[in-house]
Amino acid sequence: SLHDALPISFEISCWNGEAVRVAFAMDTCDREIIAWCATTGGISGEMIRDLMLEAVEKRFGGTLPPTRIQWLSDNGSAYRAYDTIDFASQLGLASCFTPVRSPQSNGMAEAFVKTFKRDYAYVHQRPDAQQVMSQLAAWFEDYNEIHPHKALRLKSPREFIRSYQQPAACPVG
Repeated sequence: SLHDALPISFEISCWNGEAVRVAFAMDTCDREIIAWCATTGGISGEMIRDLMLEAVEKRFGGTLPPTRIQWLSDNGSAYRAYDTIDFASQLGLASCFTPVRSPQSNGMAEAFVKTFKRDYAYVHQRPDAQQVMSQLAAWFEDYNEIHPHKALRLKSPREFIRSYQQPAACPVG
């Protein structure tokens, strides 16, 4: 199940000056990147709402979460839009926002961004946005399936998920 989600966005710079903006939703217990989206434009409220829906569908199928799930995001307009907050509530998500100038409140997401850039974006070809966009799915899949995580006893997020047969309280602090 989804414990709490950390949606955040970041940018990958390309060698030709273009930028790819990526938004993702991370489960705070198993660190899996449940859903993501990317664009060469700005991250819109519609993109964030699609991200929310995809995350809930991947974790709960056709049903809503059994309890409200905290959706902790940054303070960007796409996350704070009325339509986004209302849609989150309809999906069983409780919109929460990181306090201004409080990076520790979304430290897991920031650590992921640092890892993703270091271990994926910066070691691959980034001549232009099209090349980066074409590689993102494989990078996210590798992170979820193979990339070891210290807090998960050196298992990847999905290895960690598979190691627990019964849903239980989050064993990771």
